[in-house]
Parts: sequence; structure tokens; C-alpha cells
Amino acid sequence: MNKYPKYKNSGIAWLGEIPEHWEIRRIKYVFKELNNRSETGKEDLLSVSQYTGVTKKSDKVAEGESISNAKTLEGYKIVEKGDLVINIMLAWNGSLGISKYNGIVSPAYCVYRNHIGNERYFGYLFKTKNGQQEFKKQSTGIIDSRLRMYTDSFFDIKTALPPKKEQIKIAHFLDYKIEKINRFIKKKKQLIKLLNEQKTAIINQAVTKGLDPNAQLKDSGIEWLGDIPVHWKVKKLKYGTNILRGKFTPRPRNDPKFYDGDYPFIQTGNITSTGKYIETYNQTLNELGKNVSKEFPINTVVMSVAANIADVAILNFKACFPDSVIGFYPFEGTDTDFLFYQLKNLRAEFYKIAIKSTQYNLNVDRVKNVKIFLPPFLEQQAIVKYIENELGLIDKTISTIQKEITLVEEYKTALIAEAVTGKIDVRKWSEP
Repeated sequence: MNKYPKYKNSGIAWLGEIPEHWEIRRIKYVFKELNNRSETGKEDLLSVSQYTGVTKKSDKVAEGESISNAKTLEGYKIVEKGDLVINIMLAWNGSLGISKYNGIVSPAYCVYRNHIGNERYFGYLFKTKNGQQEFKKQSTGIIDSRLRMYTDSFFDIKTALPPKKEQIKIAHFLDYKIEKINRFIKKKKQLIKLLNEQKTAIINQAVTKGLDPNAQLKDSGIEWLGDIPVHWKVKKLKYGTNILRGKFTPRPRNDPKFYDGDYPFIQTGNITSTGKYIETYNQTLNELGKNVSKEFPINTVVMSVAANIADVAILNFKACFPDSVIGFYPFEGTDTDFLFYQLKNLRAEFYKIAIKSTQYNLNVDRVKNVKIFLPPFLEQQAIVKYIENELGLIDKTISTIQKEITLVEEYKTALIAEAVTGKIDVRKWSEP
């Protein structure tokens, strides 16, 4: 895009140079605060996020769940389409947006209406990185989680004010470009989803049918599985592995006396966040903590049985575990990596036998009776080699796609900032 023919110094650090004919105004001359309150609380409840802007709360709540913990929504602030809604506690990280809906928001939010410009232009301007930094600068509080940007501070900020026709043109330009960029990103994310499904299918086929398409088959005796190679064995987990149960519950903030020692301590989050191997740790237990915990040996396949149940990983060092984790140490004749892929493939089966209250939990007595399917040891190793080769190729493709998404996200951020601060001239742009 071309630049404007002439620029001037705005005198405002977060705006930099702006086109010569643009004005600078304090926000109090561009927006007015609204404080209209709901008399019934029956309007659509809206929420504000740094990622999605202003959305209907009902769109994010599962059917049957309560839309709010408040006893009544009477007295909530009324919002109309085109109003700017700001979460004053999180304005510094972009928790604001122009509403596409009529509804109500928490009294803790601020609602503003533009009266001399185009609200969509300012919606883009205020979401820029420099805009967020200015909001943070104008917020009061000791730490980020305590920062507040009150109306007086917001109104005192100086903003760019292009002619209204230019504001509309800039907003229209960005609407078009961002929609195309978001559609591109959405398609790329759908492709990643398909590739991950392909990875799951590769694992499932390999660990339940083997690599020989001509192998003689037999009935596995398991309805969902069907036939397996005739020379494979079917065993319950308790007969194919030594099952270990973590047994440590105190948390550092409640009982710090067990922590900060020489023994690595792994929790469910460490299992969920790793791809396959647990190679690092960020907590340790001392001798007292180790004595009330359970230490698993190297090469144990560990699985979470609470919260994110059935996530699995392989332990690369000795470590202690809480009671929300169980371990499977393979008996002779069972390859650790093959067992990992077997358990990963059984995720749906573990969910079937899980107990659900406020969250899913796995009962060890049920887990130990889940069946695994074991080919001869050398065949297990060959299957693992095949799986990891195929998954490696797919992961390279996924990595390339993720880099593309990152670059396009960066381009989108830069494009918005360039357009709303006049670094590019879109006045002659027309939608193809």
C-alpha cells in the first residue's frame, strides 16, 4: 500500500507520525460514557475477551449450565450494537471490543458510545499493541492482576482522529482483509486437525492390526476391536505391566514442608503438556515428601487419572507422583514405546470406564482390567519404528503450517496497526 503524501509528528508516543490532515483529540471528546441499567436482567448477557471481543455469554455456556453466578442481572449495564465495552481490570491486555449485539454486561465493565466518528475504526485502533500499552500506562495498580483503567484515565488519553470518511474506509478495508486472513487461518487450523486425526488413525491401525495386511486374523473377543493377527496375545493390563499408584496430595501453598529437595515431582499437567517423554520437571520433594509419595522407575508409562484423564507419557528419569497419576511398568516382553502407543489408542475406552462427578476420574481397579494386545517383542519394535516415522513426517507438515499461521497472524497485527495510524493510505482502495 502507498503512504500518505505528507505526515506530521503527532506528539503522542503510541501513535508516532500521522497523516498531516489528521487531528489529535482526547478520547473524552470522541466517546461518552453510558450508565443505563437493566430493570429486568432479561437481556442477553455479554462477556468481553481479549481474543474474541464482545460475545454472547450463552454461546460459551453448555446447555443446562447456568449463564451467570449472580442471583440477579437486574442493574447490569445496557449495551447497544456499536457500543465500546471495556473490562477496566483487563483493558491493558486488550479485553475490550465493539459490540455486535444488544445486551447487558457486568456493572464492573465500562460502556462508551462514539459520537464523532466510526466505532469500528476505534475498535481496531484500541486493540493494537501500542494502544494496549497506552492503556496499561494509564491504569493504576501495583501488579498486572490489580491494574484498573478508570474512565477519567481513559478519557485523558489522546487519540488519532482521521476524517470520518477515512475512518469508515479504514474500517471497511480492515474488515475485508481480516476476514480473508481469518478464513485462511481457519482453513490451516482445520488442516492441522485433519493431520492430527490421521496420526490417530495411523496409531490405531498399527497397534491393533499390525503392519502385515496379509496376516491371518482371529477374533479378539473385544467388540470395538474386531479381529487381530492370530499370533498376538490379549492381556489385561495387570498381567502385562506392574501397575503403580502415586500417593501424594499436599500442595506447596498448604503444606510447604514436603517440598524443595532432591526428588523430582511430576503432576498431571506435566503429562498433558508433553508430546511423549517427560524430560524436565519444575517441582521437587525433600526426603519427608518422598517418604509419603510414590517413586516411579525410569521407563514407566504414566497416565493421569483425574482432570485430563488418560493423557499418557513415558518417564525418562525416576520421579515421585501424586495420587492423580498411575504408572505402568512393562513386564519382560513388552516394549515401553509400544505400550505407550497402546495406552494412547485406548483413550476412548478409559473414558468409558471413568467415573464422572464434577470431573472425570479413573478407578485403578477398573483400569487394571483393560485389555492390551501384544505381538512378539521384535514386531512391537517394528510397529513403533513405523509409527514414529509416519508421525514424524506429519509433524513436519504441521510445524510448517503452524509457522505459516504465525507469520500471517503477525502480518494481520502489523496491517491493523499500519492502517489505523495512517502508515498506509487506503483511501483509493476498493474491494475486489
